[in-house]
Amino acid sequence: MHSYHHSGNIKAGLFILGIILISGLLMYSQSVVDRLRANNKEVVQLYAEIIASTVESESDENLSFIFDKIIKRVQFPLIYSDVNQMPLDWKNLPDGLSVEKVKKHQNEMDGQNQPIPLTYTHPKTDEQIPIGFLHYGDSVLIQRLEWLPFLEISAVALFILLGFLGFSVIRNSEKRSIWVGMARETAHQLGTPVSALMGWVDRLRESSDPNIITEMDRDIKRLEDVSDRFSKIGSTPSKETVDIMKILGTVIDYLNQRVRSESIEIKINSNHDEALVVQGNATLLSWGFENLIKNGIDSLENATGIISVDVHLEQNEVIIVVTDTGKGIPKRDWKNVFRPGFSSKSGGWGLGLSLTQRIISEMHNGKIRISESNPGKGTTFEILLPKE
Repeated sequence: MHSYHHSGNIKAGLFILGIILISGLLMYSQSVVDRLRANNKEVVQLYAEIIASTVESESDENLSFIFDKIIKRVQFPLIYSDVNQMPLDWKNLPDGLSVEKVKKHQNEMDGQNQPIPLTYTHPKTDEQIPIGFLHYGDSVLIQRLEWLPFLEISAVALFILLGFLGFSVIRNSEKRSIWVGMARETAHQLGTPVSALMGWVDRLRESSDPNIITEMDRDIKRLEDVSDRFSKIGSTPSKETVDIMKILGTVIDYLNQRVRSESIEIKINSNHDEALVVQGNATLLSWGFENLIKNGIDSLENATGIISVDVHLEQNEVIIVVTDTGKGIPKRDWKNVFRPGFSSKSGGWGLGLSLTQRIISEMHNGKIRISESNPGKGTTFEILLPKE
């Protein structure tokens, strides 16, 4: 239930962060546009002052000459109109426009920026006589900047949508793989003790060997362990001080009794006389070790080879090294083998090593990795668990 609350908080946080980023982008773009418009206004104001100080009469011809000769390199639309705001001359507008169409452009430009009046100072009376107006609009750069945030937001939104759809497909695929794998893993886990019990029942009909009862008890205990494993994998398991060598010994002893091929050997080695103990859950650790050893058994070609388990202590970590003499794993798949649903075996369901990684990494704060693998020679897995 807590994970759903965290998921909701993360989504809300991402939504708020997105709103902040979009608002910041829009505000920044608008500030750039405002600065460019202010710069254009300063340029036009300068032109108006130049014209006002240069013109010597109220003659339209003289004004048109100054407008044409002085204002040549302006990069934004500019219109010179008379005192009645009728266009007389213009720059950076499409060619071939009639006065009526220029007037429409002028009205649009006035909606963007206030026209700047042109005045003529009478030399005798110092009277300011209006002689026209300079109308200016936004440059192409400003227009592009106004659209830029929306284009960026659209591109980011499209990228997020495609990413969300892609991750949803991957997540749903992994969910399906997990459910299918869990069902098959359950059947696989139950299959060994159930088939063994059926064999013991057949032998009971033919013999009164007391060892049969002992082995049946082991298989019944195995069924209880399978049930206990699946109940613990979905919750936070309790931990206690456990002996790694004892857990591995029990797992290897059980598998040696159940491996049908006499040409498969599972052996364990350790140079430590003291107990190698960790804080963990014995049921889940035995499941993880069993999955790893079974993976090694399945990799053996022609059901022939050796599974070697070496245990040692190094810098307050218990290190378990599981080596098989199987067909090996290509290096490109070293990380993939721990993904749910991935399997290099025909008929495999890709859940055993994924469960093992969850048990070791998430539930026991340890590490598991492939330290070496050579095609046709075998694979070495390494598990590191913090010593108590």
